Amino acid sequence: MDKKAQLDELKIDRDAPRGAGRPLKILIPLAIIGGLAVVAWAFGVPYFRGGAPIEVETATASTGVAAMPAAAVLDATGYVVARRQATVSSKATGKVVEVLVEEGMRVEEGQLLATLDASLPQAQLALQQSQLAAAETALDEIRTSIEQAKLDLERTRNLAERELASQAELDRNRIALKALEARFEYAERQLEIARRGVEVQRLLVEDMEIRAPFAGVVIAKAAQPGEMISPVSAGGGFTRTGICTIVD
Repeated sequence: MDKKAQLDELKIDRDAPRGAGRPLKILIPLAIIGGLAVVAWAFGVPYFRGGAPIEVETATASTGVAAMPAAAVLDATGYVVARRQATVSSKATGKVVEVLVEEGMRVEEGQLLATLDASLPQAQLALQQSQLAAAETALDEIRTSIEQAKLDLERTRNLAERELASQAELDRNRIALKALEARFEYAERQLEIARRGVEVQRLLVEDMEIRAPFAGVVIAKAAQPGEMISPVSAGGGFTRTGICTIVD
């Protein structure tokens, strides 16, 4: 077929009935839609089939504050050592009558911890007090005798001036007065000794009371009522050397 014949076939017959053009009106939109689908499929398949991934840069947020170093932590082991520790004992040997503390109890300085049998020191104190009273009485008697001796001497001196008393009587009165004065000095010394004796015995009685040397906590109780206690060890194990141990 020549070109002219082919062109004649493509020529539209305007006199033909209108119903013959409807299939073309339907096919043309379908062809356009199909073409677009092919184009979309051609460009979209590489992405759905695992094509090259899109590179994405991730930005890191910054607060603008410099990081502070973590605080240093020291991990150590050890034990606490008390500044003072004392085993409280008595100043004298004696039998424990009462213990007033227990382990774990807190005590104050000077607090009474225990008492010892003070019957003998108290008896000796009573004896010393009696001797002190006797020395005071003796001194008072000598003082009175001296006053009387002074009166006798003055009287004898007056009589001797009037030659009514001899010189020997006057001398005897003088000697008697001097003797009384000497006895008075001796009695004063004895009185002072008696006073010191009372003070010493009073301290011995106070030593029967055991008190805390400082404020602290009782960590050990070493003696019980009825036991003997001494500031020095007896060596046989029957005598305690302390009532308790205290730490501050």
